Amino acid sequence: MANDYYATLGVGRTASQEEIQKAYRGLARKYHPDMNPDDATAKKKFQEVQAAFEVLSDPDKRQRYDQFGSDFESVGAGAGPGTWRYTTSSGPQTYPFDLNDLFGNVGAEAEGGGSFSELFKQFGRGAGRRRGAPAARGADLKHELIVPFATAVLGGQAALMIRRPSGNVETINVKIPAGIGDGKKIRLRGQGESGAGGGPAGDILVTIRVSPHPHFRRTGGRLDVRVPVTLSEAVAGAKIDVPTPHGTIALTVPPNTSSGARLRIKGHGVRPSGKPPGDLFAEIQIVLPDQLSEDERQQLAAISDRHPQHPRAELRW
Repeated sequence: MANDYYATLGVGRTASQEEIQKAYRGLARKYHPDMNPDDATAKKKFQEVQAAFEVLSDPDKRQRYDQFGSDFESVGAGAGPGTWRYTTSSGPQTYPFDLNDLFGNVGAEAEGGGSFSELFKQFGRGAGRRRGAPAARGADLKHELIVPFATAVLGGQAALMIRRPSGNVETINVKIPAGIGDGKKIRLRGQGESGAGGGPAGDILVTIRVSPHPHFRRTGGRLDVRVPVTLSEAVAGAKIDVPTPHGTIALTVPPNTSSGARLRIKGHGVRPSGKPPGDLFAEIQIVLPDQLSEDERQQLAAISDRHPQHPRAELRW
């Protein structure tokens, strides 16, 4: 087998669709060109992972691949008249035969003259004259596309690499609408497999997977970000710069703000087209100085003792 798609994804031949999708997502994130801009081998590996997933995620293609191997697309066309394709443990095999061997001696003739193979050829020619191949719509293709967190929030474009049955790898630019969520689908009409007999091409169904962000979290249209502040900023209050998807803003931290307090910034969350914008919530995290002297620690403890608190009074299992 020229290409072992199961080995490419690192799964067994009896792997479920869930196992195949899980393996694909992990490898696609690892080798995605956006994550490895200077690594040509990563791009090649990503294309191999895409090709393997395209086949193994489609039940019909997977069945034919299991039966005929990586050249399953050409089975039938490659065999031609006078050969029989079958599969063994060592892969697809081709066995030459003569129709006359199946129906008697080579010299045996059908009624009206001519060998059995000639008779079969005439049947084929007659059928071709009576009726042409019906037009059929091409098959849809299913792909997963990993996009950066910022692209999913703000919108933009992402490159989708498609491996065609011919073996060529085609790059398609996909428009990503602002605010698209993880797991949502985009349909690329007419970009799937070519139709037969002049039929229309199929579509590509793209499932969007959003990469995590190191600082921001998203829930629907809401964004959450943890904002570190110094002890003096929390005690005295301050104006601090906070990055948002729509630009840096000046956030007012009120005096005596505790860690865990959430400050709401209206309209600075996700802004999907045609829908109200979400909000951004800044969660305050107080960062103590790295090196406090013993005297300084005692001073802070003395201040705390003068202002008794019970912060865990409501804590329950």
